[in-house]
Amino acid sequence: MSTKIHPVEVIHYPDSDGKPMAENTLQYQWIVMVKENVEAIFEGDPNIFVAADNLIYALEGRPKEVKAPDVYVAFGRPKGHRGSYKVWKEGNIFPQVVFEILSPGNSGREMVDKRMFYERHGAEEFYMIDPEYSTLEVWLRKGDRLVSQHVPKDFTSPRLGVRFRTDADELMLFGPDGERFLTVPEIRKRADREQSRADREQSRADRLAAKLRALGIDPDTV
Repeated sequence: MSTKIHPVEVIHYPDSDGKPMAENTLQYQWIVMVKENVEAIFEGDPNIFVAADNLIYALEGRPKEVKAPDVYVAFGRPKGHRGSYKVWKEGNIFPQVVFEILSPGNSGREMVDKRMFYERHGAEEFYMIDPEYSTLEVWLRKGDRLVSQHVPKDFTSPRLGVRFRTDADELMLFGPDGERFLTVPEIRKRADREQSRADREQSRADRLAAKLRALGIDPDTV
């Protein structure tokens, strides 16, 4: 009598859904601005992970139960590179905060499907920003649901401490320190300034080391 051995099915969880990160430059700028500024807020905490355009697989064995938020924040998860975020490999922690940045190609049905996915799997805060019209929609968790909130001209995220302010039909975001979120060009300029400062400090250190060596002193022992 022989026993038939069935091969174990290998389930694949692709790291890409084949869709572009953004459909236009305005959407891209907002995605990068939100991601980089939120990441900067929590750069000193090794257990807060921030990502953009990264697939979230909610359930093991169900690769179709997946969405790619524009930006998400997972509290209680270590920083580091990930091809995708598999909840069962992340201590069963679903990202608590999710951002979607709208583009003209987003349909109402698509956004409802995304919100229901985030609601179903435990997101606590869901923010939908339309950069073209400077509008903000907010849902916060109440029990097992994400409930739409009345958003005044000033609203602060309970989890992030990020303040959203609408002034003269312009939506602006501020960190917990009160500083306005930097735009993509401003982020680049800041990075360039920091690199220039680091280069100057290294140049000074090199010159000092050379002078010490000229005096017969090993700079590594000083």
